[in-house]
Amino acid sequence: MPAASKPVVTRFAPSPTGELHVGGARTALYSWALARRHGGRFLLRFEDTDLARSSAAAADRIRADLAWFGLDWDNEGGVVPRQSERHAAGVYDAAVDTLLSAGRAYERDGAVLFRFGCDTAFEDAVYGCVETPASDNRDFVIRKGVAGGGMPTFHLAVVVDDHDAGVTHVVRGQEHLSNTPKHAALCDALGFDRPVWAHTPSILNPGGSKMSKRDKAKAARLGAAENPRQELVVPGVTPDALAAFLAKDNDDTAIATAIAAALDLALPAVEVADFRRAGYLPGVVANYVALLGWNPGDGRERLSMEEIARAFDLGRVNRANSTFDRAKLAAFSQDTLIAMEPAAFAAALRDHLAAYRAGFLAALGLEKIDAFAALYQQRAVTLDDPASAGRFFVEPPAAYDAKAVKKNLTRQDGAGLAHLAAARDALAGVETFDEARVQAALEALAAERELPHLGAIAQPLRVALTGTAVSPDIAATVALLGREEVLARIDRCVERFSGGGG
Repeated sequence: MPAASKPVVTRFAPSPTGELHVGGARTALYSWALARRHGGRFLLRFEDTDLARSSAAAADRIRADLAWFGLDWDNEGGVVPRQSERHAAGVYDAAVDTLLSAGRAYERDGAVLFRFGCDTAFEDAVYGCVETPASDNRDFVIRKGVAGGGMPTFHLAVVVDDHDAGVTHVVRGQEHLSNTPKHAALCDALGFDRPVWAHTPSILNPGGSKMSKRDKAKAARLGAAENPRQELVVPGVTPDALAAFLAKDNDDTAIATAIAAALDLALPAVEVADFRRAGYLPGVVANYVALLGWNPGDGRERLSMEEIARAFDLGRVNRANSTFDRAKLAAFSQDTLIAMEPAAFAAALRDHLAAYRAGFLAALGLEKIDAFAALYQQRAVTLDDPASAGRFFVEPPAAYDAKAVKKNLTRQDGAGLAHLAAARDALAGVETFDEARVQAALEALAAERELPHLGAIAQPLRVALTGTAVSPDIAATVALLGREEVLARIDRCVERFSGGGG
């Protein structure tokens, strides 16, 4: 029976050697959506024949990232198979024996090779008919080691695994397009139905380079280059390992991350875990990633997971590579956060802070999270932004912006400082220190001093409280900080800059 006429079964088969790349997440999303669209099954397995680089911890992280992304899988009994386990059970050796017996494979130089050397053609759901001449189809290794127990190569294992799992549609990146003639030939030689193959376009950076974990290494090296190497000490990284990384001997993501932490650098997000830490909602990332190479055909750009599943069609996957536009993702994210119900935003913010900014959340206090969230919902691009922008809520400013001080405090013979001192007295007298009463006190002070607008009071207050001239609504900010902290920060600022100090 042709694969296309069977109930749809798709799969996602990552290697558990690192983090889940955004391109892999898109492959998983397309595979999941295709299965859901046709009422089929979406399976997960781990291709871990590279035992030296594979780990259970990486597999667990990939599972967690897929679940965060909104994907569920239909493995029987919830068991996610691993190629290493199937290898131990002799599954691949049986396939090799079949090919050897049929004369389609042979032993040479301590390995088993598949006898290829013929023209091939297969139909790809994205690229159409793909043909390769016999001259391009050289024999290739299918098992390392001639005796039973040798490790199968990717080519043999993936074909056997897909057949045994009943996979009908294989969605994967276009980098595998050159592998597919081998897989088609193996299917034919083993008597397997060919699945429907669909190869998706690459995801590129705006400059045209392929989006990859190397982007992190490049950014880390660039940041390190701006610091004298003899002064660069990275906790947890030996000098030799650091030197090798900086010399481009490797692109170790862990070292790049450690350098970023040491130098307070922001590395580009390329893996699902990066977007999680950055505070993007899973539905936002899934929505944007789905549109990198596919569209629903009706002009819609904002889609839920259910809408993606209902609309997904391999016929609408593009051949052209897609550019990852971070500004567009940010716009998706900000629009989504603004549209949320305040309680839902506060809950999402709390969960993000608990996971990634536990110290900030503890210092702020759970009792303040709703008020804090309200200050930033209309400003935040991601759930991490409030903690970055609102750092002053949990610790006083370590420094004051010189331009903000000059503009709002010390010019015109220190008029701003005088307004700040008066604001201190007014706030000290507010009996119930809430937003409404703070607002009333500041407005009364501005009227009493015959100021043209409240900003003449608000801006000096912002400098004293945050170290800059930027904050959310001043009355709400003052109320959330609390009387004692506000008065202490005003006193510190007035003392610092009175008498021309700086």
